[in-house]
Amino acid sequence: MSPKSRLYTLVKAWKNKPFQEVRDACGDHWLGLSDQALEQHDCWSQRQAISHEPIFNAGGTKLTGSLFRPLLTATDTQLLRLFMEGLDTISYWYRSGRPIPGILPIPTHALISNHYIDALSDLILNSRLPVGLVSLGIQTLPNAEKAFAFKEGLLRLRRLGILLHLMDFIGTAEQFLFLEEMQLDGLHIEMGQFRNQALPIAVIEQAKKCSAQIYASNLTLRIDLENTSALGIHHCYGGLMMPPVSRHQTLHINDSRIAKAIFSLHPHKNQNGDK
Repeated sequence: MSPKSRLYTLVKAWKNKPFQEVRDACGDHWLGLSDQALEQHDCWSQRQAISHEPIFNAGGTKLTGSLFRPLLTATDTQLLRLFMEGLDTISYWYRSGRPIPGILPIPTHALISNHYIDALSDLILNSRLPVGLVSLGIQTLPNAEKAFAFKEGLLRLRRLGILLHLMDFIGTAEQFLFLEEMQLDGLHIEMGQFRNQALPIAVIEQAKKCSAQIYASNLTLRIDLENTSALGIHHCYGGLMMPPVSRHQTLHINDSRIAKAIFSLHPHKNQNGDK
């Protein structure tokens, strides 16, 4: 067979090959979508959004999770779509060989509603993510009248393997009671509240006895980092550590020169114990 005839055979085989839709790195269609699907997903551009706030260990040397910030201000019409987007991002990291835990904040009124709990449960089940990768961020506690429905909703989600975090822990008696009753997995403390007053170390130690991981949020000043060290916090996040990034950038944070440059400014101890 001559070279010309071989080329003809290859071109003919390629021409007759069934059309395959082009997909992005996470496996979703971006060519051949209907107008309705494009409006719902805005696949590529939406997933490049600077929405994921990296969470690090206390020394700032290891990525331990990510907070999906758009859910903090989501409206009722956006809530389920953004929750699905957050799950999709965690799945993207997991399929890329890097299981990064993600915290998805949900407003209190949604956790009281059976409609929302049913929808959230379906999304979680369909994600098929391993236990421990998805955490639910509880933004506030409800009043006493709605407490029972609130806890029932959380228990339904916990049975699916979801971890529970309280996003604004200030050490009130109500929060401690809730912490012990629900056996929360994480407590988030806004560090700005400690800049002009004594550190409640006793409160933090009491919280640690409940086996909850302590997260320091909104680290923006050097004193926040010092207070975090004094409190013995497990995890930190905020502008001083690293500002929000895209989901693809999150996947490569350990290789980021920017991250290494930022952490080189933080006080670390060498092997001799000197700063």
